[in-house]
Amino acid sequence: MNDNSCIIRGGTVVCADRVLPDHDVVVVDGRIAAIEPVGACDFDVQPDAALGALPVVDARGAYVTPGLIDIHSDYVENVASPRPSVVMDLNTSLYKADRELVSHGITTIFHSLSVYGARVFDHKPIRDFGNVSALIDRVAAMRGGEERDHLIRHRLHMRVELDSVDLYDDIERYLRSGKVDLVSFMDHTPGQGQYRDLLVFGETIKGYRDVTDEEVREIIRQQQESAKLSYAQIAKLADVACERGVSIASHDDDSAEKLAFMDGLQATISEFPISLDIAREARARGMHAVAGAPNVMLGRSHSGNLSAREAVAAGAIDVLCSDYYPAALLDAVFALRDACGLDIAEAFALVTVNPAKAAGIADEVGSLAVGKRADVLLVREISCGVTDEAPADSVGARGSQGAAGAVGERTMPTVTRAFVGGHSVFRSHYPDQPLGYGRDADEARAFGGAPATSAFYPGAVEVR
Repeated sequence: MNDNSCIIRGGTVVCADRVLPDHDVVVVDGRIAAIEPVGACDFDVQPDAALGALPVVDARGAYVTPGLIDIHSDYVENVASPRPSVVMDLNTSLYKADRELVSHGITTIFHSLSVYGARVFDHKPIRDFGNVSALIDRVAAMRGGEERDHLIRHRLHMRVELDSVDLYDDIERYLRSGKVDLVSFMDHTPGQGQYRDLLVFGETIKGYRDVTDEEVREIIRQQQESAKLSYAQIAKLADVACERGVSIASHDDDSAEKLAFMDGLQATISEFPISLDIAREARARGMHAVAGAPNVMLGRSHSGNLSAREAVAAGAIDVLCSDYYPAALLDAVFALRDACGLDIAEAFALVTVNPAKAAGIADEVGSLAVGKRADVLLVREISCGVTDEAPADSVGARGSQGAAGAVGERTMPTVTRAFVGGHSVFRSHYPDQPLGYGRDADEARAFGGAPATSAFYPGAVEVR
């Protein structure tokens, strides 16, 4: 019996454009072989001659969804550098991140590592180019052990700040190496982009460093006068990325002119457009527009820019990323459902099939469809044990009446099982889960204690 084959039984299957209640997802040799109503698939009637009877996973009461795809995450920096002056062992840090990310339902991560000329906001040594280079090499090396030595799929998003003039040759070398999967071009110069408001820039700086107003003004002057990559250099790097099949992203777009410039470089992604009009312009150009899931949870941008909830509701944002907070990715899906009335399939598309399309990997992952790699989650809404009235602006957990502010039990979306390439890589056990919801007892029995070979699903021999 292969350990990457099973039947995920009886859940609410979230496809790219619809929801299928009471359906089975059949996984054979790490790929999705069928999606059928409960008990209707051929594997129930006549077990495969080579595989025998497939193990059964009880998904009743759960959403069965694709694994989440996060195309912009700084999280590994926090794991590798938990204090400003500390850099932990990088291999260990990636393994620790592996375990944390899968618990939040992220099955493909694009580690977003920054190449800077000047480090303005902090002095973390993890952002020294030597450490960035070492992380790039280690992330690339993890691919050889995918679906064997690691829980999830690790990819590399190189973030190129335009002041990294002295590192141009290194950036080009990495783009040619095959170790980079996504490249974004960033310009955090104060007075434009994310920091077009200099007061916001100053307050942000003060959140990182103990500086005076005079020192802030000097930082602004230095940044505005610093050398930047030329148009010819940016265009050359974009050409190399296109040759190597590396997706290109713009960052903090603040004008139609900038979008036109990046579109001309064959950029397909606009990360964090700063206004609704710019996000709409990006979508009109056929670009994927990305917002942060923490923005959804907060109900606003932490730097005073675009509201992700408003932009998603307007159809101007089609991808969410975790940015700096992995837990927000799944929570944002349910926040958009509860606070904005978004259809659950549409909400999940923001963190699954749409980012897969943006990154050029949708042929393999990102949706539950026959032939795709079986990166699958079971997501349940677990009781938070809270029965008081929820605050009116609360999101991420909901009352029993289905909306923030309702009186009654509140729930939290929780990953209880995760599969990558059909391999069971994660499960969580909550004490009050009924039998068959992921507790140890379901190793032997399912569906209310009935033996795993019950007539309800003939041929099943095991619940994993």
